[in-house]
Amino acid sequence: MHIAVFNQHHHSPDCPATCRHYTFLGELVKRHEISLISSSAWKQLRITDKYSWVPEGVRLYEQHVPYYNKMGIAQRLFSYTGYAAYSLAKGITIPEPDVIWGVSTPLSTPWVAAQVAKLRNVPWVFEVQDLWPSFPIEMGAVKSKWLQHRLYALEKSLYKSASHIITLSPDMTDYVAELGISRDKITTNLNGTDIDLVTTIKPEDVEQLRTKYNLAGKRVVLYAGTYGRANDIPTLMQAAQTLATDESIKFVFAGGGFYEPDLQQLARKLPNVLLLPPLTRPDIFRLFRLADLSLVTFNDLPVLAANSPSKFYDSLASGTPAIVTNPGWTKAFVEKYNCGWYSPAEQPAILAETIKRVLANPDELQQAGIRGAAVATTRFDRKQLAREVEDVLLQVTRQHVMR
Repeated sequence: MHIAVFNQHHHSPDCPATCRHYTFLGELVKRHEISLISSSAWKQLRITDKYSWVPEGVRLYEQHVPYYNKMGIAQRLFSYTGYAAYSLAKGITIPEPDVIWGVSTPLSTPWVAAQVAKLRNVPWVFEVQDLWPSFPIEMGAVKSKWLQHRLYALEKSLYKSASHIITLSPDMTDYVAELGISRDKITTNLNGTDIDLVTTIKPEDVEQLRTKYNLAGKRVVLYAGTYGRANDIPTLMQAAQTLATDESIKFVFAGGGFYEPDLQQLARKLPNVLLLPPLTRPDIFRLFRLADLSLVTFNDLPVLAANSPSKFYDSLASGTPAIVTNPGWTKAFVEKYNCGWYSPAEQPAILAETIKRVLANPDELQQAGIRGAAVATTRFDRKQLAREVEDVLLQVTRQHVMR
């Protein structure tokens, strides 16, 4: 089977980002022909050069268009439009695929996948990584009511035209179904994590890291991810300030983004805050293994409750329980499996008290970590999740042939 993948935001494990599709493509190319139509935007963010940019055997069609998290709206639109034009042209000229896999975000990527599928009379699968356009609209990036209406109409039309829809969380599945899309047409495939990278970490690796950053005797609270406008970073900063008098607690931040200058200023001011640069996938797992507790935080917006943050999976797989602030499925998950805690978003005093209470019970913390690692092994392994996506792609291809 020839699978054409449209994904503007491709990364390798050398990048400071999740690598869901790198792992998936690496598995699928063992049995299928893969063409990836992407951009080179994330290449400039590679920290090391230990991995090939795409898994061996994947045919890459790459547009050179800039993109980074600090871009303004106009710059992002330019980037999205440039990739859409390139990928449309490539999509209609590459060897004919049996199925097309379009990955959002942004919404322009699955739109191109739908157009190419129609022109080439092949089925296409829509993977929903974030709820667009709900996310930019709720974040205030799209203020025009007319444009909002047009974007919602486009979103629904894409759900209808897709042969199948893959979502990354059960709440995303509910959202799509509530738009009138049959649940038979939707598969929930969790974002997942790279279990094989977790298992390669040795205790001595963790201790070397502890020594390197002078964390001996500290209880480490980790936030590893984007310092974006949606990530409720001001609440984390206020919680760190509240707990600054407790010298046994160290807040470690690893990542980059909009609030980085604010965090740099805070780290200079408070001795309980350590700010690290973005890290590769292997290095981020070492940091999760070192941490006693991790924070998975987002603003108090309905659309963010449905998301599927990679740091949530990375943390639990590493045996590090998490405090989540989404009132949606992640809250239900940590409570069901007793592998973390919930603290409401944008409530720094409650977050600080929750951190203090959790760290005061080391036995409970350890058991929560053990339970999280166990459930991650059975439910979060991306190699197994790749098999589920493969089944979807094979199914829609068979159905198309039988028509």
